[in-house]
Amino acid sequence: MNSYIDIEIKPDAEMRLNVLLNGIYAKLHKALHDLTSTNIGVSFPKYNNTLGNILRIHGEDTALHNLCRVNWIGNMSGYCKISEIKPVPIDSKFRTISRKQTTMSQSKLNRLLKRGSISEDEIKQYKAKMFAKGLDNPYVELESVSNGHKYRRYIEFGKLLDNPIAGEFDQFGLSKTATVPIF
Repeated sequence: MNSYIDIEIKPDAEMRLNVLLNGIYAKLHKALHDLTSTNIGVSFPKYNNTLGNILRIHGEDTALHNLCRVNWIGNMSGYCKISEIKPVPIDSKFRTISRKQTTMSQSKLNRLLKRGSISEDEIKQYKAKMFAKGLDNPYVELESVSNGHKYRRYIEFGKLLDNPIAGEFDQFGLSKTATVPIF
């Protein structure tokens, strides 16, 4: 990963930051899917309690040029300041940025109920644990292409490392093993 592109999101009175980030991230996912990309990662350099207003896209120079050629951002470009492809600073640290999933969810409870493998008392215990173990990670809210339902993709930030770890990224630009440069 020797290059990156910064997309600075510029909200206004009509379009809030989180709505724009969700839309831009969904468009990036579609582009990565269409390109069958496994060599482009993302980071959120301004994240704190939220993911912030900058989406940084990491990859080799060629992969980022291929992404730029498909004009994936489309009509949302008016809400963004898109940088040129730039080289990653030499003194960068590295970290994984991955999806964080809860082990207990309403959909899992629904499957247990449908199978009949949970009793009435267990339902109450399951719901209590489910709400107690909620995730407080930052997230993007996306819409499933297959069924139209909205869902949250929670993001987990790994520890800072001195050296990169090579690997593949999913088509959301996330990986549990491969790192992206942090600067």
